[in-house]
Amino acid sequence: QLVESGGGLVQAGDSLRLSCAASGRAFSVYVLAWFRQAPGNEREFVAAISWDGASAVYADSVKGRFTISRDNAKNTVDLQMNSLKPEDTAIYYCAAGTKWGLLSTIRTAEVYDAWGQGTQVTVSK
Repeated sequence: QLVESGGGLVQAGDSLRLSCAASGRAFSVYVLAWFRQAPGNEREFVAAISWDGASAVYADSVKGRFTISRDNAKNTVDLQMNSLKPEDTAIYYCAAGTKWGLLSTIRTAEVYDAWGQGTQVTVSK
């Protein structure tokens, strides 16, 4: 089970930190990712981190502003979001999977087999 928290309403330029807590699984063996979905849009990849935290990948739209991190001792994965923009407004989902390698694979929602319920992030102008 994955449970996200930390969403909210902020102004453009502000920061927000999302957290996802996992239970009931061998957390440290899983690839973890954040996706987001805005109204009327498909779910899109935001960031992913390897099982050991040594590697991370980001969508071009968030590179340099967002940072993904994980704590395998606490079974959590966080997404630090800085310099937020109105176009970052979406529901953010935490996901867990077992595949790491090609970027095209990591960015694909279908390779993740567990999802949280989502947390709303709204960025006003």
